[in-house]
Amino acid sequence: MNQADNPLKWLKNPTPEPSLSAREAAALHQRDLAKPFGSLGALESIAIEFASWQNCKKPKLDHVCQRIFVGDHGVTAEGVSVFGQQTTSEMLRNAANERSVIGILSKANGIDVSIVNLGTVLPVDDLDTVIDLHLAPGTANFCKQAAMDEGLLLSAIDAGREHGARKGCQLFIGGEIGVGNTSSASAICSAALTLPVEQSVGRGSGVDDSRFEQKQKAIRTALDRHRTSIRQPLGVLRHVGGLEIAALTAAYIDAAQRGIPVLVDGFVCSAAALLACQINPGVRRWMIFSHRSQEPGHQHILTKLDAKPLLDLNLRLGEATGAALALPLIRSALLLHEGLARFSSQNISA
Repeated sequence: MNQADNPLKWLKNPTPEPSLSAREAAALHQRDLAKPFGSLGALESIAIEFASWQNCKKPKLDHVCQRIFVGDHGVTAEGVSVFGQQTTSEMLRNAANERSVIGILSKANGIDVSIVNLGTVLPVDDLDTVIDLHLAPGTANFCKQAAMDEGLLLSAIDAGREHGARKGCQLFIGGEIGVGNTSSASAICSAALTLPVEQSVGRGSGVDDSRFEQKQKAIRTALDRHRTSIRQPLGVLRHVGGLEIAALTAAYIDAAQRGIPVLVDGFVCSAAALLACQINPGVRRWMIFSHRSQEPGHQHILTKLDAKPLLDLNLRLGEATGAALALPLIRSALLLHEGLARFSSQNISA
């Protein structure tokens, strides 16, 4: 990529600082609420964090924007998943018709959700909630070549920026659908954190021992093939990433640059978050992590990012399922922060 005229240079543009004064005001407000300070644990920290993001003492969460990015992965040819690539299109259709896990949870939570199809092997129906970009029929098999060429990577990143958080959004949730994407996330985890494959690869779609060994072998092959090209985060993304992971990476950076906090989902989304933070470290200040997944690589990413997830439910579905489940917890934290009685108004000492 020509560094003299790099179309991706915006990725490194600075992010704003969350408001320190609003954080301090919210913390003082928490101390005045009619409860022992600290008794609501992480709920208090959530409210204070949102106050710093919204630059106000009593933050609200009226407008949540969720985007589900979809893309197939060529590495499925290596037998790394229980499911074939046709399943990606089926999952997309179920989500659009509110018959998938994330479709049901999004509807129940009143979330503004759209699905962005970046590239499935099989065509999808014309659906109202689906933005069908179809940049390519998925990525290439990264065991044999780079997952994306530079043009495709740029298109996926542009799509993430264009179709990410909307204006006026108070929280952005990114999700992903794509058979084979835990293989990509594992490869990203190993490459970006210099971890052995054994520490990054999990069961993903629920593979048996034979497929699990094949999955490890495929990722080890890819890391060895691309070892000279994956020393920088964009190189990692191009060579072993996915269309939806590239879009998520861009969407996270764009949201942070616009002062919009991000609720990060599980392993695949966290792999994108890791690359986003490596490209632009200021992005981390705008992230909150929804849950800890079963995938072993996820814990390594959370540790690297010093992230304390809100939930630990042994999930490994993806799609932003964990984020949707965490959303009522966040809303509860903000409602309590705003509505609880105050000691000072009752002439009672805290």
